Amino acid sequence: MARGMGLMQGLRGPQRAGHSLPADHLAALSLPIGDDGVVVGNDAEGRPQVVGFHHPMPYDVVLIGGLWTAQVLALRTAGTGARVAVETGRAQVWTNLVQAAGAGQECITLHDVARVPPMGPTVGSPVLVVRDCGMRPPRGRVASSAWQSVLTLLPYLSPVAPRLLRNSSLVGVQRVSPDEAQQIGRIMQLPRQDVEALSTLGDGVTLWCTRRDRRYALTQPTDAESGLLGTARRLD
Repeated sequence: MARGMGLMQGLRGPQRAGHSLPADHLAALSLPIGDDGVVVGNDAEGRPQVVGFHHPMPYDVVLIGGLWTAQVLALRTAGTGARVAVETGRAQVWTNLVQAAGAGQECITLHDVARVPPMGPTVGSPVLVVRDCGMRPPRGRVASSAWQSVLTLLPYLSPVAPRLLRNSSLVGVQRVSPDEAQQIGRIMQLPRQDVEALSTLGDGVTLWCTRRDRRYALTQPTDAESGLLGTARRLD
């Protein structure tokens, strides 16, 4: 995706010994093209859409949408090797996911609202804090910082949403009412066609946007994800 959607630059990776292969093997070599990050879905042409959640500066994401999508993103982020801390007042809807994702390790942890401890993020151990705190999430004790991003889930456009949207680095919007679409459109400076589309989006479709870029993505679960979370749905 474009820089506003999560491109990371300027980092030197671990220094390792070089690798080589015979010239006649080059035709079998393929390399993924795109940003480092999490595949959030595919566009209308079936191309993967990637969001980079880990940055050397604070990075805040707001998702106005369903719990299902937030949980898929948490699973996929943990699958990249990052740690995920879920701040929630409804731990019961996250417990199965945490247990399934753990495999004996605490890659996803649950915390009561306003009880997320310091996570100690680093470039080698980044953190995503998922805030599932209802329509009016309180100001969190743990804010975004270098290598620690915060994703705030809002089921609908709440009174605190305009502030969160204005201060966000990236916004994801799933199906909302026409009135909500109009408000979101004004804040995010969306074209008319996107504003009109927001009230007609299918389950699993998200408009990921900044004030400079917009991409639609259809999130299709893997077999493991659908077995754990079921099929895509906008409402919990």
